[in-house]
Amino acid sequence: MRLLLIRHGQTSANVLGTLDTAGPGPSLTVLGERQAAEVPQALAGVEIDAIFVSTLVRTSETAVPLARDRGLAVIELPGIHEIEAGELEGRADGESAKRYLETVFAWGQGQLQGSIPGATNGHDFFARFDASIADAAAIVETLAGNAGTAVVFSHGAAIRVWVAGRATNIPMMFAGSHHLDNTGIVELDGSLETGWSLTHWQGTPVGGEDLADATAEDPTGETLAEARADDDAGDRFAR
Repeated sequence: MRLLLIRHGQTSANVLGTLDTAGPGPSLTVLGERQAAEVPQALAGVEIDAIFVSTLVRTSETAVPLARDRGLAVIELPGIHEIEAGELEGRADGESAKRYLETVFAWGQGQLQGSIPGATNGHDFFARFDASIADAAAIVETLAGNAGTAVVFSHGAAIRVWVAGRATNIPMMFAGSHHLDNTGIVELDGSLETGWSLTHWQGTPVGGEDLADATAEDPTGETLAEARADDDAGDRFAR
């Protein structure tokens, strides 16, 4: 199966650098809506069998233009939402962003026991994300067999950590060292049974650099090195 994981469009939390993981979450900004509008053109040559979103509103809003373009219903998956920030929820300082990213990317390296106070651990994250991807795969297989394509609108940290833990052809730290901006696309081939291979990583918005916001703080889309540098520099708003 071909799996296209697409990060949602920009939200106000991405602009401010806030760890905003709770539902239903913020809607898209004006730029986020423009980013979402570019997705159909970016996937114009791709045959799509099903479109999936998380339980957070920003993914369903991002999926609307593609769903309308293809005439497909959007299917909600319960387990592909963002990784919970627990006691760090709502914070926008560099120390919190670094702690969040270091904790969750350790899961991608197999260190699953760690957690942020008030949130779940890596075992729980992979269990829920795997289960929803399995559900998506079953739907696509019914529609198109093993050669089908699923488009899954999810979240920056969730996509990167899951790919780090499940893609068999990249170093585990690859995802943590590569940006995933709003509407960036990660493409994989395979299955949960045989394993997934990363075939393409587009970290920039699908509409091109003109739709990137260089001023946004966006901790869940940045690299671990950037998060550590932000922490060393002090408060994110004081730079």
